[in-house]
Amino acid sequence: MKLEALVKSSVLTQPIYEPGKPIEDVARELGLDPAGIIKLASNENPWGPSPKAVAAAKVALEHGELYPDGGCFALRQKLAAVHGLGANQYVIGNGSNEIIELLGHVFLGAGDEVVFGGPAFVVYKLVTLLFGAKAVEVPLQQWRHDLGAMARAITPRTKLVFVASPNNPTGTANDATELLAWARALPEHVVAVFDEAYAEYLAPEAAMDLRPLIAEGRKVIGLRTFSKIYGLASLRVGYGFAGAELAGLLNRVRQPFNVNAIAQAAALGALDDREFAEKCARENRAGLMQIETGLRGLGLEWVPSVANFMLVKVGDGARVFGVLQARGVIVRPVNVYGLPEWIRVTVGKPEQNTRLLAELAVAIRRV
Repeated sequence: MKLEALVKSSVLTQPIYEPGKPIEDVARELGLDPAGIIKLASNENPWGPSPKAVAAAKVALEHGELYPDGGCFALRQKLAAVHGLGANQYVIGNGSNEIIELLGHVFLGAGDEVVFGGPAFVVYKLVTLLFGAKAVEVPLQQWRHDLGAMARAITPRTKLVFVASPNNPTGTANDATELLAWARALPEHVVAVFDEAYAEYLAPEAAMDLRPLIAEGRKVIGLRTFSKIYGLASLRVGYGFAGAELAGLLNRVRQPFNVNAIAQAAALGALDDREFAEKCARENRAGLMQIETGLRGLGLEWVPSVANFMLVKVGDGARVFGVLQARGVIVRPVNVYGLPEWIRVTVGKPEQNTRLLAELAVAIRRV
């Protein structure tokens, strides 16, 4: 008997996520000097983690023989103090990606449906298919979630609705007031999942506050990560916040020791360094303006972004990606999102943005 005969059918048809290549792999494959390569592909923070996060991680590493706190007690307590919720309203994950998977464990099975925008973060679809549920993709309208169409796509089989604001890969955000009103109008059998991975890049007046919905007992959950503005992508730590009942259900299916002690310590340190996060947000806004100015000079179209990346229309995205990578600039092709004419570029430090624009000028001439 072949091994595949023993495998669940949904696994055999499951799409495989392909992450961007690390600098070292690109250097090895193309014979480039790693020191001369810049990676602007994965929406990483070019300013790295805060010194307080690094110092806390080093201390934790000195006790690497011990298992981490399986309940992430200190981190949940700190998040509760920062955001004004109860510690029992949090679930900590190996990145916010794991929280998405935990939602699948709790809510999804064959015959269920999940509604999300298109294009939006591909993991929503991957998790939906993994649990044998049906993915219902609703096209964006003017690069933002079409909330009315998403509401109309809900059926009695719908369990989850995902909204990312700001959205990946578009970098756009829906109006916060509009989102809150939309969530209040959802039917009782639907859980609204607000992916806020890039929320810290928003201006304070544009940010959404889910706490009123949670206080009203709505079936909502917010997802956040330490991978982006906090610069801890390599340590994989994120969290979800919701009503205590929903958070408790997710903690039931969470693996013990799912977040390592170094990541927990670094996250605690990062939360203590608000000035660093505010600096990163300011630098990012300046970087967006720098890139927009450069793209305007190149005569290229882009999607105005409020995140730490933007979509740029270059004609043949795969070819421009290849030319840029050969010249030591790694960006993200987005044909997997149905956008073959576009690339996604992360906002870097000023000198990295300057290099990107210079190499992009060469790449579009070659294409």
